[in-house]
Amino acid sequence: MARGPIPASPLPPRHGVDAQRFRMPQDGPWTSLRDHLVERLSPGVGAAEVDRMLRAGEFVDVCGTPLPADAPFVPQAAVWAHRDLPVEVVHPEAPVVLHRDHRIVVVDKPHDMATMPRGRHVVQSALARTRVLTGLDRLTPAHRLDRPTAGVLMFTVEQGWRGPYQRVFAEGLAHKEYLAVAPVLPGLALPLVRRTHLVKEHGTHQAREVRDADPNAETLVELLETAPGAGTGGEELGLYRLTPRTGRTHQLRCQLNGLGIPIVGDPLYPVERDVPLGCFDAPLQLLAAVLAFDDPVDGTRRRFVSRRRLAAWPGDWPTP
Repeated sequence: MARGPIPASPLPPRHGVDAQRFRMPQDGPWTSLRDHLVERLSPGVGAAEVDRMLRAGEFVDVCGTPLPADAPFVPQAAVWAHRDLPVEVVHPEAPVVLHRDHRIVVVDKPHDMATMPRGRHVVQSALARTRVLTGLDRLTPAHRLDRPTAGVLMFTVEQGWRGPYQRVFAEGLAHKEYLAVAPVLPGLALPLVRRTHLVKEHGTHQAREVRDADPNAETLVELLETAPGAGTGGEELGLYRLTPRTGRTHQLRCQLNGLGIPIVGDPLYPVERDVPLGCFDAPLQLLAAVLAFDDPVDGTRRRFVSRRRLAAWPGDWPTP
């Protein structure tokens, strides 16, 4: 039997971060909720901490009612609780709201800010920061930007709007333009459409292009301007407009590297390098500059433009 939609958390977000949902398995050897949680959360959370959270009423049921320390194990039931948040480096910038209405919120995301809470980037994620900034606790990303990439990012305000707007991206109906600063390669004829087969394997940080395989990634690459001697080594830099027609992981970064023009400041391409946590001094010079689509609810044309610019570019900034 198919499961219904996941019920909304009965607990409000804390610092913009949702409570965690724990769904009980269909069966098991446990007689108490406490015994199941101790086993389930080990070794990260010890028995003493589970006992403390139960005594404090921090685990709640679907109605938000605190569960007692002697609550029984109930198969397939769900409980919620807020977990301890990691210690994070505070991002020096905040998302800037470009647009807000009753269905969507659009922000200008800074470089080096994760879209969703994950790993070492939770409270400092764009989702958590924007929830706190707007006071809208149910915001959900309609799509994602890589953590190093800055620019236009859209959220839906309520769960009911999530499906229509996420389908805009899932079905390739959104027009996206990026700007990037990268070296100029003599002899590279532009504009061109880069069509390659990209693979990103689990456990690896880099994506790679596979030769002689059917293309699954396509990007229009245009050179807008050049700046001779502007690179750190005196090389000529270019300002590129990138228009992806597909949305593979690391598509723009991997394809430009494959052309021999890796994006300035990229910590993964061509060679992976370690960037200390909390280092915001030399971000990836890639910007999600334009997002446009026909609104799936009322059909109006939507177009949002980033107000950011790329620090490595010394020349005039184009009007997208």
